Amino acid sequence: MFKKKSVLTFLQAQVAAFLGGITDYGLMILLTEVFKLHFTFSILISGTVGAIINFSINRFWVFKNQSGYSSHINSQLFKFALVVLGSISLKSLGTFMFQKVFQIDYKIGRLITDLFVSYGFNYPLIKNWVFKVNDKQNVIQSN
Repeated sequence: MFKKKSVLTFLQAQVAAFLGGITDYGLMILLTEVFKLHFTFSILISGTVGAIINFSINRFWVFKNQSGYSSHINSQLFKFALVVLGSISLKSLGTFMFQKVFQIDYKIGRLITDLFVSYGFNYPLIKNWVFKVNDKQNVIQSN
């Protein structure tokens, strides 16, 4: 059975991911279609902007009571940056593969790739590594 807190955390994280993701996706299209950047470069730039939004919402809303809210921001930022680098790399590669191998428009390929990367890579790492609660923090927060 799922705990209510786990389900709520998951749903909140999806809101954070959605807001970061919609910014990322919209900016990718803008940079590609209007500014004529190759979509892989657009994904790099838009992914960075979306990641800043996602990190901020996760830190200050989703995991604020679980991750040592007032401390460890440098560690969290470093870990989050590593997740973002992996995420952007996977999204760029996946989108490129869908476009080149399967001749799927980059916008559609990106959406397909995002589903796999978001649920199979980003969420587990953000929850269980970037904002992981350790036993010491649990003791401090429960007092």
